[in-house]
Amino acid sequence: MKLTKLAAIAVAAVTAASPVLADLVFPSLSYRTGPYAANGTPVADGYADYFTLLNERDGGIGGVMTAVPECETGYSTEKGVECYESTKGDGALVYAPLSTGITYQLIPKVTADDIPMHTMGYGRTSAANGDVFSHVFNFPANYWNGASTAINHILDENGGDISGKTIALVYHNSAYGKEPIRTLEELGAKHGYDLTLLPVDHPGQEQKSQWLQIRRERPDYVIMYGWGVMNQVAIQEAANIRFPMENFIGIWWSGSENDVLAAGDAANGYKALTFHGVGTDYPVFGDIQKYVVDAGKAAGTGEHVGTVLYNRGMYQAALLAEAVKVAQEIHGEANITASMMRDGLENLVINDEVMGAIGLEGFGPNFEVSCENHGGPGLGAVAQWDAAAGTWSLITEYGESDMEVIQPLIDADSAAYAAENGIESQCN
Repeated sequence: MKLTKLAAIAVAAVTAASPVLADLVFPSLSYRTGPYAANGTPVADGYADYFTLLNERDGGIGGVMTAVPECETGYSTEKGVECYESTKGDGALVYAPLSTGITYQLIPKVTADDIPMHTMGYGRTSAANGDVFSHVFNFPANYWNGASTAINHILDENGGDISGKTIALVYHNSAYGKEPIRTLEELGAKHGYDLTLLPVDHPGQEQKSQWLQIRRERPDYVIMYGWGVMNQVAIQEAANIRFPMENFIGIWWSGSENDVLAAGDAANGYKALTFHGVGTDYPVFGDIQKYVVDAGKAAGTGEHVGTVLYNRGMYQAALLAEAVKVAQEIHGEANITASMMRDGLENLVINDEVMGAIGLEGFGPNFEVSCENHGGPGLGAVAQWDAAAGTWSLITEYGESDMEVIQPLIDADSAAYAAENGIESQCN
């Protein structure tokens, strides 16, 4: 009897010390501290709040509750890998590291561990080739799609002819910032524009020399792949030299309220790419207010709801939740595993009917995922900042990127990775 009581006490102690896990676990590799906290925080809030909404309003997904345990990375690749290792055994279904550096380190790990990873709009672009990268998904668009979308917009503004134009790329001097260079070079060869490369070292507060060069050389357009304070500094520097904001186009990670508000009225007209809607004019936001914010269950204060980066985190959670539903249907099992989740992601179909059912009709483009294509169609749109109104507005429809240029780059890069790592076709 005494041994039985001791055993019971030991079990109770272990249980009390361990986290109470839900059946559907979505670890959040967040960064609410460090130089990129201002951008990482709203993404993490939107991601967590959507899963809270599903729990509070719907009783989870397919009757199974969700959990979003956070692990702080500080945008550090080393800490990101540590977070992965410390959470993968807790029933993790999928990872969204919100960092290209972390993504590169996790690609071989998630593949070996049979846990999918969704790097929406970032990460290794050639992971769109599911025939090589079996466990990595980057739908609905990637960095190379973004580069092409920017060039397409410039083409549209110039009647389809930009031969002889000059374009400067101001980019975060990291794996992330370097991603579009090859694509922009290939597009330059196709369309006849000249490309100038201007790297900015982390975290991006010092950019005087880059913008002095821009003032001296006067490129027709500037494209920016920045993050965090780098974006704010770049937009202010552009204003200081009176560079026309309508000719300044940021990737979707350079197009949040954080990036433009510091420059005040001078940021008016600045443009940024996007693959999802802006604002709160969608039914789901009423439910988030009712079931999450007003109920005191929000991940943050609620102040970020409807902002660009909050919406991005929420959108990713919504897409992952829909993939869970697909996986549950495929396998006839509500309490799915990570392996089943991979199947759900690979068979995901997003259309007006699906998005309308969750209160997000028109929020993003329609797309399908397949074994061969983990990246979707690569559609992108352009948003523009109205400083007076304090809002972003979509000024284009979602358009196709130039896959005649991009697909060969994806094929070549993924083939090199497959050869280096001895990977055989995954889709046969």
